[in-house]
Amino acid sequence: MGRMASPAHELESAVREALTRVQDPEIRRPITDLDMVRSVDIDGAGAVTVGLLLTVAGCPLKDTLRTDIEAAAGGVPGVTSVTVDFGVMSDGQRRDLQAKLRGGGSPEPVIPFAQPGSRTRVYAIASGKGGVGKSSVTVNLAAALAERGLDVGVVDADIYGHSVPRMLGVDQPPTQVQDMIMPPQSHGVKVISIGMFTRGNAAVVWRGPMLHRALQQFLADVYWGELDVLLMDLPPGTGDIAISVAQLVPSAEILVVTTPQQAAAEVAERAGAIALQTHQRLVGVVENMSWLELPTGERMDVFGSGGGAQVSAALTKLVGADVPLLGQIPLDTRLRQAGDEGKPLVLTEPDAPASTAMRKVADRLAVRRDSLLGKPLGLSPARP
Repeated sequence: MGRMASPAHELESAVREALTRVQDPEIRRPITDLDMVRSVDIDGAGAVTVGLLLTVAGCPLKDTLRTDIEAAAGGVPGVTSVTVDFGVMSDGQRRDLQAKLRGGGSPEPVIPFAQPGSRTRVYAIASGKGGVGKSSVTVNLAAALAERGLDVGVVDADIYGHSVPRMLGVDQPPTQVQDMIMPPQSHGVKVISIGMFTRGNAAVVWRGPMLHRALQQFLADVYWGELDVLLMDLPPGTGDIAISVAQLVPSAEILVVTTPQQAAAEVAERAGAIALQTHQRLVGVVENMSWLELPTGERMDVFGSGGGAQVSAALTKLVGADVPLLGQIPLDTRLRQAGDEGKPLVLTEPDAPASTAMRKVADRLAVRRDSLLGKPLGLSPARP
């Protein structure tokens, strides 16, 4: 006959099982899978002490981990109290964690979204000129997609004009594990921005090669996990970053943001036309600031009308494939206010006309990309 488990052993097993349901707030994987649980000690009175290894000293989410562990272990019958004894991983343990997260520990970081098996839909949000609300559109689309239950990330690739962290209410810095960066999260969205690595409101004064390297690090050195959608907020125009995106993530699809103004539309067409040179797909056009609804119910075309339809038609003709007008977002002072407060309008005022329009655009984008890995493409050699 096998030896029967003692009550103390059964209680420890139950506590360890409960800890499998506690996730690291940054990595979003169970702390047991990440080898963070160093020990579980239980005295005769049912008092539990969990030894936990933090990835770095001064972890900003230490209190969250303590609360989650106390709730999970404290819910086990027979446990009378829970204490968390924090320690810090050694360099070797951090290297092991990095290898585990990278899936085998490749010495060279790779861009997961550029791999053949990636099913992450990558959208590069572009505009011809500044001031069309591109970042507001990016942030609200990200929040709307995350609200649907999708795993969403945002790269603030507008290096000179970074504004995404403020608009999403991100105020904590990234955590670094060896040479991997854990992106902060807000409203269910993972975010990385150069603004997280500069002091105060310092200007970034870089030439093209530095911009390329920064974007490469945002994509390869950041631990994104299994994203469904990655949004990249590009700087206005067709400069270095747009070219780098095409080189680093060739599968990225371009979403063009414009206003109804004819002058803005003409510039937006040029931003979309870069797809011809980079061989990227144009997913569609979003017209922002489309009209202002007056108290009388009338619509005032503050910036004119027809710009979005014009860009859609011009790009459709240019690339020979449908580039639809995905949505028209009305002007709303609450959209600006929500961005300043770090609370996307789609979450704070879900019934606002601008929120409804954003959500409809998000519905069109919420499609996971099919992997081509292992799929026959039906190609046959050309006969001489």
